[in-house]
Amino acid sequence: MVTVDGKYCKGCGICIRFCPKHALQFSKEVNSRGFYTPCVIAEQCTDCGQCELFCPDFAIFVVEEEKRGSGNE
Repeated sequence: MVTVDGKYCKGCGICIRFCPKHALQFSKEVNSRGFYTPCVIAEQCTDCGQCELFCPDFAIFVVEEEKRGSGNE
């Protein structure tokens, strides 16, 4: 699962350009800073982490499926 932190995202689109599965696109709404941030097309995302790796502002991160909701980590 990909999460975008709108407090840090400046809408540069680097994550969108580097996504090998084209699972990110610009949102139709602006964030609190006035930028169009990326949103995820869930059925296309493979949690590869390329978006997280290339984000210059550390505004996007991937949470692996098995880690979500376990409460032990």
